[in-house]
Amino acid sequence: MKKESEENKLIFIQDIAIRYFLMIVFAISGFWIFYFIFTPLTVYPVYFLLSIFFKTTLLNNTINIGDLAIIEIIGACVAGSAYYLFFILNLSTPDINLDKRVKIFIISFISFLIINILRIFFLSLVLVKGYSWFDFTHKLFWYLGSTVFVLLIWFSEVKFFKIREIPFYSDLKKIYKYSSARR
Repeated sequence: MKKESEENKLIFIQDIAIRYFLMIVFAISGFWIFYFIFTPLTVYPVYFLLSIFFKTTLLNNTINIGDLAIIEIIGACVAGSAYYLFFILNLSTPDINLDKRVKIFIISFISFLIINILRIFFLSLVLVKGYSWFDFTHKLFWYLGSTVFVLLIWFSEVKFFKIREIPFYSDLKKIYKYSSARR
């Protein structure tokens, strides 16, 4: 029984070390990988959707909608920090096997990407139509909307994948269980 407990402890230590090491490495890197991957995956679909309805041109991350508007998709629009938040939530949750963890990553990233593309497209339409509420709508979607979308996606995944652990808290609880402070 004690040998099994020691093996579980060793597996837990290896698991937590790898998960938190990855979180730290990605944080130190400045999220560049998220922007590198998700900037073109955001810009080109928005450009495509707008080109269905308007005469558009694309130069780098700037979409020119004829004489109506110029939309520059900057890092904040791409929301690399939201992808990092999914990354943190996923890796800070223990007892998820690798296959399920990868599925959770893929579903959360793709779900948020689709919502973000639609958000930018909708805001672009609001800008083109010249609504006086554009600035308010833009800031509402930017500050509140992205957070709500991340939370909705995460809680949907928790329910769908039957995740029982709580990010960070479950790790701390297990660390305490294996620590000498418990004795």
